Amino acid sequence: MATKSVQGALRIVNLIAKKIKDRQLMSRKVLLKPDKPAIGNVLLSYLTEPFFLKPGQPIPNFHTSYWECRQIAQTLLDMGYCVDVIQYFNNTFIPQKDYVFYIETRWTLQRCAPYLNKDCIKIFHADTAHIVFHNAAEANRLLALQQRRGITLTPQRFEPPNKGLEHADCATILGNEFTMSTFRYAKKPLYRIPTSTQTLYPWSEDKDFDACSRNYIWLGSRGMVHKGLDLVLEAFAQIPDHHLTICGPVDKEEDFAQAYYKELYQTPNIHTIGWIDLESDKFKNILNNCIGIVYPSCSEGGGVSVINCMHAGLIPIVSYEASVDVDDDYGVILKESSVEEIKNSVQMISSLPAHQLKQMAKKAWEFVRAQHTKEKFAENYRNIMEKILVNHFKK
Repeated sequence: MATKSVQGALRIVNLIAKKIKDRQLMSRKVLLKPDKPAIGNVLLSYLTEPFFLKPGQPIPNFHTSYWECRQIAQTLLDMGYCVDVIQYFNNTFIPQKDYVFYIETRWTLQRCAPYLNKDCIKIFHADTAHIVFHNAAEANRLLALQQRRGITLTPQRFEPPNKGLEHADCATILGNEFTMSTFRYAKKPLYRIPTSTQTLYPWSEDKDFDACSRNYIWLGSRGMVHKGLDLVLEAFAQIPDHHLTICGPVDKEEDFAQAYYKELYQTPNIHTIGWIDLESDKFKNILNNCIGIVYPSCSEGGGVSVINCMHAGLIPIVSYEASVDVDDDYGVILKESSVEEIKNSVQMISSLPAHQLKQMAKKAWEFVRAQHTKEKFAENYRNIMEKILVNHFKK
């Protein structure tokens, strides 16, 4: 009883701390100026945290959005614009100047649109699938889990839907054709930007593909059911000669951890690590001893965890909705993401000879090296912004 009381008190303290932090973030505004005479102003409604780091403090690497936000601002500075940055949930900001671009990721544009100059180019920057699809997909996964296991779990990734795209002239979209398809309803111009990656890993020529052929990883952030961990656990519990290592904040979702306690902590072939630093030696060792990542997410804006693992030469077994381009030469796109299909796909990959596994792993590594790096993100973003300018003034 005392333990539950302490846990309850900690939750309250954490909730209060989060509210204080959110209020601080909401009130922040970043004003950036280019090194040359400015040609106009841009408003970026995204994240302010990357612009308040202490000298020498690295940009947080637990998600690509922090680096990408900072790079977007740098690209606009390089193009000659002054850049104002606000937090995406700022509910008090009112534009006080003319903007060439207003770049939005969630909610501020629909409120600020009436105050903008008429020639402002309004861009919705989508870093997830459309929130209506995103919410519905998670609800369907929770319903399916309820029917399979007879339990009801709490949604973890639900968001209030926004109308950013409806108020925008066009959209830049992370992810692939899946993510793009969830935004086509608005009939606005859409520009795809392949996501970046947190970490680059060198190709390991010494990896023992025979020894690791039955070892897999699940890597994800919050939303265990949203990201398909329940399905992966049930699949691996049925194939005890295959091993699964779980890297993600499972302990933060108490109802999930309780519902899957046996699979998470009492199943010999399933190893629950929890949150882990992607640049740590411990994580690199896990990657070097795994053949693939299994990630049947129900909705993503570019499957960053999959791309990170492909950078380490892991073979992806993923859902279509994971929003990562996967060819038969180097991975598997699940058609249904059922427990049975996941199990069969894992067994199929593990049955391949070592030389073929090495070829697939190398092709996965080469693909993300060519398409998903920080340099490619910066290049693509600059090209797309210049294209948007040209297309807008052609009208």
